Amino acid sequence: MRISPSGNPLLGLPPLAIPENNPQTPEKAALGKQLFQDKRFSANDSVNCARCHVPANAFIDSLPVAAGIKDQFGTRNSPSVINAAFYAHQFWDGRRNSLEEQAKDPFVNVIEHGLNDHRKIVDIVRTDPDYIKQFRQVFGLEPAHIKIDHVVMAIAGFERTLIAGDSAFDQYRYGGNRNALSEAAIRGLAVFQGNGRCVSCHKIGETSALLTDNRFHNLGVGFGKIAGKLPVIINESKQAETKMDEAVLTNAELSELGRYAVTGDATDLGRFKTPTLRNIVLTAPYMHGGSLANLAEVIEFHNRGGNANPFLDAEIRPLGLNQQEKSDLLAFMEALTSSQFADANYFKQTSMQ
Repeated sequence: MRISPSGNPLLGLPPLAIPENNPQTPEKAALGKQLFQDKRFSANDSVNCARCHVPANAFIDSLPVAAGIKDQFGTRNSPSVINAAFYAHQFWDGRRNSLEEQAKDPFVNVIEHGLNDHRKIVDIVRTDPDYIKQFRQVFGLEPAHIKIDHVVMAIAGFERTLIAGDSAFDQYRYGGNRNALSEAAIRGLAVFQGNGRCVSCHKIGETSALLTDNRFHNLGVGFGKIAGKLPVIINESKQAETKMDEAVLTNAELSELGRYAVTGDATDLGRFKTPTLRNIVLTAPYMHGGSLANLAEVIEFHNRGGNANPFLDAEIRPLGLNQQEKSDLLAFMEALTSSQFADANYFKQTSMQ
């Protein structure tokens, strides 16, 4: 990640927790970056991690739902990897608790990389001279001892370098620069914290702001697809329990169960992870199924109180924002873009309709 103009890419972010069993080193991150980009780690040598998380595009693919091997489409939107290291749970339904655990799954998903198991990956890194050298340097391992766990540890090490704070909001709130935000963005911050009720889920702290509560919520997005046939779909999910990662990406109805597919708790029906709003203007389309094309649509969706369903979160209700408040709220969300991205080609302007 490039250093921001202010020299502090972490401004506004809390300290990053590093697992004791996977310490960071520049060499590990470099190895992880190479593994992230290796297309050989798929059934037909055509798909790498960067297929869905494009480095030059804020680590997203700009598609409603991800496209994997043989151009198959899944059921869920590809979130950015930027600041994913701060999430308490990975994937929209939170079925993995670390970057290391998350990195294993796409390789063996029929929609994504299409491998039956991780053997091909291990065979490649054990025989490729460049990888042999790097794994020896990073982990002190000879080829016969390299496992998939080491591969994903390196990938996670790379992902933990993809950190971006230092937005105009951070400079205003945590850097003491009272001129960092426009008047519209300052008004938008007031809406965000007030009538917009955004801080209920997108938290702003005293010393830092992840702009997520790291929890799961039912907004009613996509719930209409399964309304009226929940018993049948729930039964299907129980039958698919051992292969849930594959099931939720191949079955659109199972996908809409959200967190329930992981916990089996009825209170989790239709709940999905709260995404961070950092760099949000770069990562359209939005929601777990990419159903909302731009931030104007997202604001309108929340303003009307989401989509009604029996499991809708109590915090989700009509907001009654007027056009000026909605416009100001958008200006504030634009101010959440990290400075290293602010003038990049992939900065996406969004206008209110």
